[in-house]
Amino acid sequence: MLVAYLTHPYALKHEMGSHHPECPDRVRVVDDYLRAQGLLDFMREEIAAAAPPHTILRAHTREMVDSIERMAPQQGYCGIDGDTTMNPYTLLAAQHSAGAAVKAVDLVCAGDAPRAFCNIRPPGHHAERHRAMGFCFFNNAAIAVLHAIQAHGLERVLLVDFDVHHGNGTEEILADQCDARRVLMVSTFQHHLYPGNGDVPMAANMVNVPLPAYSRGDAMRAAVLDRWLPAIDDFAPQLVVISAGFDAHREDDLASLGWVDADYRWLTQQLVAVADKHCRGRIVSLLEGGYHLPALARSVGEHVKVLIGAD
Repeated sequence: MLVAYLTHPYALKHEMGSHHPECPDRVRVVDDYLRAQGLLDFMREEIAAAAPPHTILRAHTREMVDSIERMAPQQGYCGIDGDTTMNPYTLLAAQHSAGAAVKAVDLVCAGDAPRAFCNIRPPGHHAERHRAMGFCFFNNAAIAVLHAIQAHGLERVLLVDFDVHHGNGTEEILADQCDARRVLMVSTFQHHLYPGNGDVPMAANMVNVPLPAYSRGDAMRAAVLDRWLPAIDDFAPQLVVISAGFDAHREDDLASLGWVDADYRWLTQQLVAVADKHCRGRIVSLLEGGYHLPALARSVGEHVKVLIGAD
């Protein structure tokens, strides 16, 4: 069986202004790189449908979803916050990003694909139960986790977030699931960077590791080996869901960590080993951040090479 690769053309139509870093080219350069490297020859390409409304409502309130739908402009832009804006395609792109997360979980849990990578935007991990924020509208990772639990009956799902920004929305939405030990959330992020929280977890069964600005990959590796892996082994997940942000790269100007391409390869190797040990290799990986386009493409390439077993 081939690892699934999910995306949708609407990911290229949502945009928030000509100079916004969360731009359509993020998806385009990833796709181009994976094709140029021949990696998609070893993957099963899927076009994601829009997420069924009930799957989004597992993570968000009806009031929040209705508000996003009302604000969707017919033309021009509508601002959500200082750096989050909708254009006429944003709602469709967000619905299809969530749909990719749902379909990826379905494929992996049904045994139709061993793993899945979703090249999607807008990202999702800042979106909270009651509000969109931080480039994010619907929380794709939380939707994926809750779909695995409620539609597929999984009892233990691991959520991994290695974006340089703390996944505040995922933490808030999944707090009750973590308290119930149905979810373990492990994360690294740059200390005091947007959104400025995460140092103190909101619930039990969360392992948040803030990393100092200007630290490099060795700090991340220590966090994984010393903090993440013991908790993961104790939890023994049945599925791994990854919020895969690539903006901790040293070439990314939106943050101040110093990871390199090889760090993403090493980190993915650890997560594949965890999945092979505990859950028959099952991983659903969802694109979050990463704004230096060449570094993003290369880093995703390293991530995908490991997911498909080419590294």
